[in-house]
Amino acid sequence: MLEGKLIVARTFGIPVACGLVLLVATPAPAQEVDRTEWGHPDIQGIWDFRTITPLERPEELGEQAFLSAEEAANAEQEVIARNEELANREARRTSSTESVDRGEDGAPGFYNNFWLDRGTRSTRRTSLVVDPPNGRVPAMTDRAQRMASRRREYRSDNPANTWLDRSAYDRCILGFNAGPPITPGGYNQNVQIFQTPDHVVLVTEMVHTHRVVPLDGRAYLGHDIRQWSGDARGYWDGDSLVVETRNFRQERGWRGTSENMTLVERFTRTDAETLEYRFTVTDPETWTRPWTASIPMRLNDQAVFEYACHEGNYSMPGILGGARMDEVRASEQ
Repeated sequence: MLEGKLIVARTFGIPVACGLVLLVATPAPAQEVDRTEWGHPDIQGIWDFRTITPLERPEELGEQAFLSAEEAANAEQEVIARNEELANREARRTSSTESVDRGEDGAPGFYNNFWLDRGTRSTRRTSLVVDPPNGRVPAMTDRAQRMASRRREYRSDNPANTWLDRSAYDRCILGFNAGPPITPGGYNQNVQIFQTPDHVVLVTEMVHTHRVVPLDGRAYLGHDIRQWSGDARGYWDGDSLVVETRNFRQERGWRGTSENMTLVERFTRTDAETLEYRFTVTDPETWTRPWTASIPMRLNDQAVFEYACHEGNYSMPGILGGARMDEVRASEQ
C-alpha cells in the first residue's frame, strides 16, 4: 500500500496524483513531543489534513460515533477502487450541464478524478463533527435560513452581473479548504506552521492563505476593522496552542456565517506524526448552538507547492462572458 503522502508534484495549484493512505484511529493520549528552544511544543512542519471522513455523520448511522476497523478498511478500499476505476476507464467527451459538480457515472463534473486529492484515510469517526453528539452541524436559526433563501434567489436571478456576485473562492481570495477553520476538501490539503516565541504563522497550500498569530497578549483590532481571515490572537494552554479569531468580513461567506462569528482553534501534538486540530464555531446569528470538529493532521515530508490561482485562470472572464452572452440571447428572443 502506498503511504499517505503526495508522491508527485502539482500543476497549477492542483495535485497531479493521489497517494493511498494508512488507517488512522482516534488520537492516542498525548506523548512526549519535541519542544522548541523556548519550551513550547514544536508544531512546526507541513501537515496533511486529507481524510475521507465526512464533516457530518450520515443520518442513517444514527448515534454510531465510530466505525469498526473492518468498516473503516472497507470504506478506504471503496475509495481506492473508485479512483482506480475512474483512472482506467476510457476517455470520453463531456458536454455542459446544469451542474459542474456532477459528471457521468460518478465522476466529478469540474475536473476528472485525476486532479482531485481527497485522500483515502479514515479517522474511524463517522464524522469530523464531535459536538453536538449526533455528529451534525446544528440547525440554522430562522434568521439565517431567511438570509440563505434570499441569497439563493439573488444568485439565481443575478449569477454574474459583476465579479462581486461570485464567491471569494471563485475570485481566488480564499481557498475553499483553507478556512479558517481549516476543513478537508478537494486538493492542496496541507498547512505549514512556523513558530517563534511570540508568533505562530499558519500558511495553507490552497491560495497560500497566511495568518500571522501574535502570542504576546496584544489587544484585538477595533470592531470595525474586518478581515477575510479574521483577527487572530493565540496563547498556549498547557501543550495546546489555542487561536481565537474574530472580526471576520461578512463577504467571505463561509457556510453562511455572520460577521460576528467567533472561532477557537486548538493545535495539539499527540505524537511525532500527528497534530490534532480541533475547532469550535460560535455564531448565534447562524446556528442554534456552537459546534466543534476534530481533524487529525499527519506530518508530510513533501514541500508545499505554488498555488497559482490567478495565473492562467480563465474561470472569471469565462463566467462573466458567458453571462453577457446569455443576456444577448435573451434580448434577441
